[in-house]
Amino acid sequence: MSEITYLLEAIQGGDSSVETKLLEFVYAELRTLARSKMAREQPGHTLQPTALVHEAWLRLGDQTFQNRAHFFGAAAEAMRRILIDRVRRKQAAKHGGGVEHVSSDDFEIASPTEKDEELLAVHEALDLLAAHDARKAELVKLRYLVGLTIDETAEILGISAPTAKRDWAYARAWLFKTISEIR
Repeated sequence: MSEITYLLEAIQGGDSSVETKLLEFVYAELRTLARSKMAREQPGHTLQPTALVHEAWLRLGDQTFQNRAHFFGAAAEAMRRILIDRVRRKQAAKHGGGVEHVSSDDFEIASPTEKDEELLAVHEALDLLAAHDARKAELVKLRYLVGLTIDETAEILGISAPTAKRDWAYARAWLFKTISEIR
């Protein structure tokens, strides 16, 4: 049993004194995952990996986790949702966002960037993939959103590396087809 699983079980058992130890234990790994994801963001974004980790930690809240894989899967999902929410807020602001209507004849209107559109399309397709095959969707989250390798993803999901490679190839083809249809 990994140290993380042991700490998660202790917390689930009511020992809240180990929460700080859990955070110290996983913080560096969460920052690495967040830094990997933030490297894919377009230049000029304001969210930093530390802030992403802290916000994800807050969103994880009082949930209970079965093991290391469940914890990191939930953390990856929390980070994904945070980034999606930021894109949606950004686009809502671009499209009015509750401000007073002004004629656009005197200035140019910025359109959503391709990266934002891509992230929303991936999000929508990933939700469809999760309904189709939850394990492959989880694999995509860990690979694409968190930046883990095939071997790391296989270990977290409890599958062999060759199975993870096959699932990754299938999921990429499925997502490509679905995203092409969405756009």
